[in-house]
Amino acid sequence: MLPSESRLRRREDFATAVRRGRRVGRPLLVVHLYTGGATAEPADPHGAGGNFLPARAGFVVSKAVGVAVVRNRVKRRLRQLMAERIGRLPAGSLIVVRALPSAAEAQYADLARDLDSALRKLSASSPTGAG
Repeated sequence: MLPSESRLRRREDFATAVRRGRRVGRPLLVVHLYTGGATAEPADPHGAGGNFLPARAGFVVSKAVGVAVVRNRVKRRLRQLMAERIGRLPAGSLIVVRALPSAAEAQYADLARDLDSALRKLSASSPTGAG
């Protein structure tokens, strides 16, 4: 399960990741990653405290994905996948995973493949100069 301190909750954090971060699209999802969060943002009240801010993830699953049962299943799967991968992200980074309608019929392994592919592409991009 994704720890509470690793979850995006504020609208401003989602907006920062989407507007200022780098984006990678895959057939099942779109991933936005903003790595300047540790130094550019003030201390987060939901953070672990101190100067260390963990990487935080948020999820967007719209009604286009399906009915509530389907959307919740997709969110649960994405949260579990991110819980296994959040430690690989730079401290203070913000990541937003947006599920596309095709994610509704996708298997867990397919979601994992697309998420891993997007994270590899984002980590291969040079973080210097972003922001």
